[in-house]
Amino acid sequence: MSKLLRLGWFTTANGEGSYGLLYDTLEAIKSKKLIAKIEFVFVNRDFGQSNKTDHLFNLVKENNIPLVTLSSRKFRKSRKNKPWKELRETYDIEVIKKLKKFNIDIAIHAGYMLIAPILCSHFKTINLHPALPGETIGIWQKAIWDVILLGKSQTGAMIHLSTLDLDEGPVISYCEFSVIKNDYFELWEEKKLYKNETILSDIGEKLPLFQKIRSESLLRERPLMIETLKAIQLGKISIENIDKPINLTPLVEEYLY
Repeated sequence: MSKLLRLGWFTTANGEGSYGLLYDTLEAIKSKKLIAKIEFVFVNRDFGQSNKTDHLFNLVKENNIPLVTLSSRKFRKSRKNKPWKELRETYDIEVIKKLKKFNIDIAIHAGYMLIAPILCSHFKTINLHPALPGETIGIWQKAIWDVILLGKSQTGAMIHLSTLDLDEGPVISYCEFSVIKNDYFELWEEKKLYKNETILSDIGEKLPLFQKIRSESLLRERPLMIETLKAIQLGKISIENIDKPINLTPLVEEYLY
């Protein structure tokens, strides 16, 4: 691995989490906290499809990073709206063609909402997943609901090597935090006022406990990514020979205080 870590960034740019991850990583690079360069940002949307995505596009352009796009929506429409499972590999091949001029050490899937079997084989790819190792598989909303509805005492986030199995590649790092500490007590008590069915059907993500967990997760996902990349760049983590995941909680918590 060269001293300068060369990164390829993949995202759907669907919201605050995706934007914040890229923004904070860029800030870490600018401050020399992370010795790396983002060689390109790939987004599976075009300008104008979403205000949230356009917001990230502007960030990429402001930092003079090559932006590569291929709208998965338009790609599917141009192929008679076939089921996406029939188009994944073809789409990945087209993406790889667009990126062939770039040379990277690691690809990062940061809020990239497509299952990408060929991409994962072509690039050494890591993915941020908002749950602890062995816990929820799937989107971040499901991870939070599992914590709430199952009454778990802690949650966190992990970074793993992307494989053909969704969210099940070898874990390289993680961080964790308690959801039963003092400032959570009243939120859990409020949750007890409602049946789970009512929470899911009527209150949804407006539930203060849900919002609290999401907020604290976002605060930690960004430094987890930075510290993981830093550990890879310094040779403390090898994605070629993954032994066991490193608990980066102490380093992540330093960012919060």
